[in-house]
Amino acid sequence: MAVDEVSGESVGLDEVDTRTGWLLNLIACAGAELVARLWQPGTFDVLAAGRDQQGRKLPAQGHVAAARLGWTPCYPDGIYVPSRVTRVVTAQVTSTLRTLAYRDTAIGVLCSRFDSDTGRLAPATGSEVCVPSGFARGVCRQLAARSRRGEGTQATWLRITDLQGPPQIAALARLSAADRQLAQLTVAGGELVLTVKLPTCPAPAGRAQWRWVRLTAAIPEHLHGRPVTDWHLPSLVLDRGGVLWRCAGTEMVPAADPVAGTVAVGVDWSPSTLGAAALVAEGPNGLSSDFHGWTYDDRGLGVKLARLQTEGQMLHRKSARLRQLALSASPEVRDRLESKIAVLEAHRTAVGAKRRKINRELAFHFASQVTAYSVAAGAQLIAVEDLTTLETRSHGRVNNNRAAQSARRQAVVALAHTAAGVGIAVVSVPARGSSAWCPGCDEPLSRPGGYHSAWCVRCEVGGNRDHMAGINLAKRVLLGKTNVTRRRGQMPTVRVTEHAPVRRCRDKTSPTPRQPRHRRVRCSSPAMTERVGVNSNQSVPASQASMWDTVKPVAPQGVAGSRDTRTSVRSATAVADSMRST
Repeated sequence: MAVDEVSGESVGLDEVDTRTGWLLNLIACAGAELVARLWQPGTFDVLAAGRDQQGRKLPAQGHVAAARLGWTPCYPDGIYVPSRVTRVVTAQVTSTLRTLAYRDTAIGVLCSRFDSDTGRLAPATGSEVCVPSGFARGVCRQLAARSRRGEGTQATWLRITDLQGPPQIAALARLSAADRQLAQLTVAGGELVLTVKLPTCPAPAGRAQWRWVRLTAAIPEHLHGRPVTDWHLPSLVLDRGGVLWRCAGTEMVPAADPVAGTVAVGVDWSPSTLGAAALVAEGPNGLSSDFHGWTYDDRGLGVKLARLQTEGQMLHRKSARLRQLALSASPEVRDRLESKIAVLEAHRTAVGAKRRKINRELAFHFASQVTAYSVAAGAQLIAVEDLTTLETRSHGRVNNNRAAQSARRQAVVALAHTAAGVGIAVVSVPARGSSAWCPGCDEPLSRPGGYHSAWCVRCEVGGNRDHMAGINLAKRVLLGKTNVTRRRGQMPTVRVTEHAPVRRCRDKTSPTPRQPRHRRVRCSSPAMTERVGVNSNQSVPASQASMWDTVKPVAPQGVAGSRDTRTSVRSATAVADSMRST
């Protein structure tokens, strides 16, 4: 519910959505204006140096750094915006520009090695900044497109402002960048109470048109038993259901000690599904595993994501083609084409929203399944592949694109969050050769059954390719648990790959995954009923009963509905004669 803080009157939720939309519109417009004004090479030079005009180090807070650099958004004449809303705008703009500062530096490094005639990059020297190969190919495509447009790449040092325009600013209000003069959050029982200033009109002219509104929302039931010690100010967005709060909370979890871990689960990112897991245990006789893994079942969400991705790409190609036609069309035809382009872009935005929602659901479902598997196995460590060095290749253009756009990063974040609640540490390990080398002898594996199979002739072990990769990843985290690198804001990482033989254990070590039965079908065996027809020697099973069956069989003619009445079986000759007569 929503209540006006001054008058105490109830405010309708539709009115709250409208006033929140006015606030987000002010933030988005001011942010777009500020980004367009700062979209120049000097801005990225300052961010890359990390120093202000006096040579002082820029603070980590975005709004403080923007205030020190003099970055202030401009509002239309006659509109009053509180200074705390300006903080929200500058914090969002500064974080976006800081993210693009790395891309600006990488573009400058790669353009000096780009050959416009061949469209390829020259080999890198040892003194250059290391750029991931996937990122380098994306920049190479941008440089090739610039060369095809006739703009050329004669400059020895291009900037990001030369290749692309300023980014869009999302309609998002990060209230954590402000203080109590804009928003306050309190907890009362099982409810969160947010008191925030909202405008009363689209263009507020003074302070009187900014009023306090008290919003109350219930804490979700799955968080009632969690040891949450503090709730932080949320980010406000608008979706189809109205105002959405994205809250962060501080929760006390058991501390995870990677050094003391003796059982590890390795998670391999698979091109066929999101991931697969396998178990390795460390004992007095060394490392052992039963070479039986577990494969994640995405419940068909991967097929839906592939369909939505194909649909989004089709909409993008069609809108791009219509833009090309609109350049040389008459004014009347151009207006019709622009209206069609607007419709296509709206559909593409809706498809993107569906994909984001499914990706988040898929990531947290995968995290819960892997965490449950690790808890059942008694594991203390979960090893995941390092995504910065992982790249999909040799699966075809379509499959490579689908794998590259999968929710792996979200799945890692969700897995680290879910596993921390049960005291399991998630560590990133090198990905190179995990599915190509044998865990026992460290020799190349053969593929007797195709891509998804793996077999070692020397050790006489094998199985699924993803399960073998999971064993290698779990082995690497157990061997490198004493050399874990920790950086603030990043996941613990093992950077050195070590080898030790993993022997095959005859005892069962990995847990048996649950096999959920479809609740709509009964478990009873089907009964055999006699076939009524030409050949009565064959029998067919009856259809499986379901609780969702609502269509009742029609009673035969002349039967009042009694279950004791038996119908006479017609002979095959009579049936054939009736068919001939018709």
